[in-house]
Amino acid sequence: MIKTETLTDFYEIKLNQVPEGHQEPGHFNVFRTEDCVGHGKQPVQYSRRDFYKITLMRGRHLYHYADKSLEVNGSSLLFFNPRVPYTFEQISETATGYFCIFKEDFFATHIRGHLNDLPMYQPGGKPAFVLNEQQDGHVSAIFNKMLDEIGSDYRFKYDLIRNYTLELLHYALKMEPSNSLYEHTDANSRLTAVFTELLERQFPLDSPAQQFKLRSAKDFANQLAVHVNHLNRAIKTTTGKTTTEHIMERLAAEARALLKHTDWNISEISYSLGFEEPAHFNHFFKKTVRTTPSAFRAMESA
Repeated sequence: MIKTETLTDFYEIKLNQVPEGHQEPGHFNVFRTEDCVGHGKQPVQYSRRDFYKITLMRGRHLYHYADKSLEVNGSSLLFFNPRVPYTFEQISETATGYFCIFKEDFFATHIRGHLNDLPMYQPGGKPAFVLNEQQDGHVSAIFNKMLDEIGSDYRFKYDLIRNYTLELLHYALKMEPSNSLYEHTDANSRLTAVFTELLERQFPLDSPAQQFKLRSAKDFANQLAVHVNHLNRAIKTTTGKTTTEHIMERLAAEARALLKHTDWNISEISYSLGFEEPAHFNHFFKKTVRTTPSAFRAMESA
């Protein structure tokens, strides 16, 4: 079972103490990485968190994010959100950097739209940004400002910290092509975005008892109160792929993640993904991933 790590869990694991007020809706905190990882510290578990996290990590690491793995060497700026499980493996002997954690309500009424509308937090978005020496210096300076403020008694310190956090977000966004910031310009794009959000909202699956319900284009069309042909045309026009292709690709991605990061048996994974029989799941997986679930799991654990 993939457990969701709460703020209470985080503080108990990393600091062996839970601060007062950590359950307040707009909680925020910032840390130096070397104070929370290394000898005597518990390793990061593959799980979903119920809070957001922005990390500047230096060193060589292997990140597992949803069903993807990414090896980075040097400085990287990473953005994690509550919808996607992740972990990282420290490959180099030392790891330095900073990270901040915050609940969604920390930005309530302070930003236009929703945090998940930002490209790095959208389904399929880019959560990791490799930094050069100059960029590392700029990001480090922002985190040091946060650390200075979090320990101050300035009455409006969280307003400043909120601005520093937004500066990190926008600094990363400026590394992306400018067209990634454009809002949806037509009805097809808007409908595709809503479909994608509804699809992603069903993941990750945290236990074998949880089941993927919306499995067909018609299921999504009914949920969105549009005709299935209209939904199919909009998604095909916007992405070049059919509604079914998007659903099957996301289903395959979740299947790979479950096989790689859980100890659920094949029948449990099959059920949670909505397949009536394990044989149907085996056929689907072999068709999309070009190997059987058992062979994939054996290969990933080798």
